[in-house]
Amino acid sequence: MSKTQATLVGTVVTDPYRRHSAEGAPFIKFRMVCNERRFDRATQEWVAGDSLFVNVTCWRRLVKGVGAGIGKGDPVIVVGRLYTHEWMDKDTDNRRSSLELDADAVGPDLARCVAMIDNGRQSGPTADEAPAPEELIERLTVQVPDDAESLNEADELSPVSAG
Repeated sequence: MSKTQATLVGTVVTDPYRRHSAEGAPFIKFRMVCNERRFDRATQEWVAGDSLFVNVTCWRRLVKGVGAGIGKGDPVIVVGRLYTHEWMDKDTDNRRSSLELDADAVGPDLARCVAMIDNGRQSGPTADEAPAPEELIERLTVQVPDDAESLNEADELSPVSAG
């Protein structure tokens, strides 16, 4: 069986809401937008491009994680089956459609946010002992040379000291 698999990177634009199917299976839906940005060489600035709005549906094990961790305004990466939903508008008698994605995986876009993972395991410090997000960001800061030659010569990137 073939399906149209897609990976979308964007921002949640509606509050996720939980419902149940006719069979009683829980699901969560939200809408996301993928905004294109491109560099305009003439003006030497980043400019907004096209936007793609997609309705996302999360089933099974995703319901708990998305319900607890994803909200309006959050940067996300979503992987799943992409398809077009079509229907007849009763008011105008016109055919309508929307782009839909049945999610297989949803996660925060860590290029645009900091996230703490709660997978139920106790493998590190407790929540009270865990460092603040600001401290984690400071630990992740690396010193990168300005030129590519220095980067290639460096054995590894060294952390920048916070103090």
